[in-house]
Amino acid sequence: MARAIWSGAISFGLVNVPVKLYSATSPKGVRFHQLSSKTGAEIVKGYEITPDRYVIIEPDELDALDPKATKTVDIEEFVDLSEIDPIYYDHNYYLAPTAGGAKAYRLLLDAMRESGKVGIGKVVLRSKQQLCALRPTGEVLTLTTMLFGDEVLSADRLDEIDSIGEAEATDRELRMAQQLIESLSADFEPEKFKDEYRERVLDLIERKAAGEQIAVQPVAEEPAAAPDLMAALEASLAAVRGDDDGAGAEPAPKRSRSRRASEPAANGDGAAKAKRPAKAKR
Repeated sequence: MARAIWSGAISFGLVNVPVKLYSATSPKGVRFHQLSSKTGAEIVKGYEITPDRYVIIEPDELDALDPKATKTVDIEEFVDLSEIDPIYYDHNYYLAPTAGGAKAYRLLLDAMRESGKVGIGKVVLRSKQQLCALRPTGEVLTLTTMLFGDEVLSADRLDEIDSIGEAEATDRELRMAQQLIESLSADFEPEKFKDEYRERVLDLIERKAAGEQIAVQPVAEEPAAAPDLMAALEASLAAVRGDDDGAGAEPAPKRSRSRRASEPAANGDGAAKAKRPAKAKR
């Protein structure tokens, strides 16, 4: 049974909706502990001012600056979902109503779904103030913590951006690229994507734990030659369609959609997905 990690209320205007907060994701990274043979050294927090010069901060000094541990998700405004660039999203949580809050919760859920709006506000989680987005996902409200505006770096700082304006594709190259995108279009099924690197790391750990000696052979990467863009597009289309001539052909039919784009990928209750027609092998 899921355990709530926070309880409080959603506050917008003079309305309060009592809720509990649950994790919506479970990252599967492999964690390593730092092991050191050195002992007796005290670990302190220091902020680098200049190389080799730090300001030492004491724990009680940081504690005094902690944001007030309020028990509310304070919604400050509602915006269109399309206005939020996904680059701002961070961690996801589910919100469920507490005793006596089901009606107010349902009202907010339905009102937000009908309006197509996302609530933007702030919440204090684990002694840290977070910007957050509140939105309906199926039959549950989802809270997503967000990065603040000054935490997202502008792409204008990249020197290579200037070269994009100088490069222009031909009409034929553009059509070929659109055909390739169309041929590779599909419903999003996150369960079919696997973290292959994590699986290899876990396999390595098991083999070493069993006493196997691992011989690491460095692999030298050969520099890739600059591709012929048109040839690469034609070869890609041919590979996707399983034929010998992808050039100039009509786009392959898009794979059938079993859900409307506006419908959620999965409900919070874990309902099974409808079966899809078998897809042709690439």
